[in-house]
Amino acid sequence: MDGGAGRATASPQPLAADLRSADDRDFPSRTDTLGSALSDVVGGPVGRHALIGRTRVLTPLRVMFLMALVVLALGWSTKAPCLQTVGTGPPDKLVANWQNQRAYYELCYSDTVPLYGAELLSQGRFPYKSSWIETDSTGRPQTRYDGKPAVRYMEYPVLTGVYQYVSMALAKTYTAVAKMLSLPVVAEVVMFFNFSAVGLALAWLATVWASSWLSGRRVWDAALVAASPVLVFQIFTNFDALATALAIGSLLVWARRRPVLAGILIGLGVSAKLYPALLLLPLVVLAIRTDRMADAARSVVSAVGAWFLVNLPVMLLYPRGWSEFFRLNSRRGDDMDSLYNVVRSFTGWDGFDPNLGFWEPPVVLNVVAAVLFLLCCAAIAYIALTAPQRPRVAQLVFLTVAAFLLVNKVWSPQFSLWLVPLAVLALPHRRILLVWMTIDMLVWVPRMYYLYGEGNKGLPEQWFTGTVLLRDIAVVGLMVLVVRQIYRPKLDLVRWNGLIDDPAGGVFDGAPDAFPARLPQWLRPRGARAHLPEPGGTPDARRDSVVSA
Repeated sequence: MDGGAGRATASPQPLAADLRSADDRDFPSRTDTLGSALSDVVGGPVGRHALIGRTRVLTPLRVMFLMALVVLALGWSTKAPCLQTVGTGPPDKLVANWQNQRAYYELCYSDTVPLYGAELLSQGRFPYKSSWIETDSTGRPQTRYDGKPAVRYMEYPVLTGVYQYVSMALAKTYTAVAKMLSLPVVAEVVMFFNFSAVGLALAWLATVWASSWLSGRRVWDAALVAASPVLVFQIFTNFDALATALAIGSLLVWARRRPVLAGILIGLGVSAKLYPALLLLPLVVLAIRTDRMADAARSVVSAVGAWFLVNLPVMLLYPRGWSEFFRLNSRRGDDMDSLYNVVRSFTGWDGFDPNLGFWEPPVVLNVVAAVLFLLCCAAIAYIALTAPQRPRVAQLVFLTVAAFLLVNKVWSPQFSLWLVPLAVLALPHRRILLVWMTIDMLVWVPRMYYLYGEGNKGLPEQWFTGTVLLRDIAVVGLMVLVVRQIYRPKLDLVRWNGLIDDPAGGVFDGAPDAFPARLPQWLRPRGARAHLPEPGGTPDARRDSVVSA
């Protein structure tokens, strides 16, 4: 003790043997206005002399898991009004209460419930093997535009279809056990939803886990993935969380420099939903810029191989049912959430393919959507090659997926889940992301009340398409900010003033530019163009010059 001052000059307890601290971690309670305000709930910002990363209980990941569980429970509660069991008899004879369009005015619609009966899962049929005839609202069989019967099969890729089959088997198992024991009598379709929801919740927790590791020193950015407002209405609307977990998991193993395993996860993701295939484009473009084509090729080949192995059994046994996913997507028109429908609703435009017959493919719309997306891919590749510093993987993946959704003819509400972890990794500005996520969440409300119908005191179409347009503008705004940070890397919070390159980059992290010698000058950064040798130089000399640049 210091007798004069009466203060302790040494710790009253022995110091720990290990005084290491993760001081390079980002502290939202200090660096972010929103984080600082929220920290007051738990005692204020972290202390300046605190040892960071030493707690054994409430680690950042565990806190984010708790946050995710709360929001996932809220997501289940929004579907709960549609999960009330009605009817009499055993569970397989009961139904969920969807009377009087309850799913719309209670905002509790989920594809899971109607699909259980529509795709013959309620009869225990295996997807892709069984078919049915499409009917109209009065129950009459439909006829295609070419006069053939409108035969339908399971419309989802193989992994999603098998996932539904497993959930159905669990629901029927509960029904069988409930008949023998004194278990609560719950409609079988409700148990199908519940078993599906458990798997989807686990998939989202896996997405949170992978996002936290991909965030690097900014681990708390993943809290926006865990507590995204988009989850409230969309996490249990369909089965997209499965593909999202596989897609983000593939980015994580790529970051850990395992390109083959990354490709396998991408292939599995494509077997659940098509969009994980979009991750391959940024990897290939960045591989061109860094001369890492061998690693990108391994991912592409392993992705194709994994997809083929998963699909091959169904492809061989039930080719007609297996191809339904591709057939359905070719004949779908512009979805009500698409930008094309927004234009139609405000202008009265008839669309690219007016007066189509039932199930007649919209050829012009298909071509326009494909061409627009190819143009977007070309623009993203140009940005990736001409940026002054190699863009981060997450930035390019976000741009690619966002562009696909904007120009695609279908943007189902649950597709927004694809963007949540990608946007957080690409543009970790919390308030900006929360604004977009909140807008996206609120699109669900006018959508449901528009489907409910104006005659039932619902909303007119323009209320819904207006919010869709606002959502699209918000996504475009995010894309603009990402592109701005690509061309001005000093603004990128992830790069931490140039001290960090790319936490999700894998083999690209810290890799120098090594453009192919034959790549034209206009596809290079300005600095690299200035250092190019004269055309008369040897190929080796040209390559050496580019590497040194």
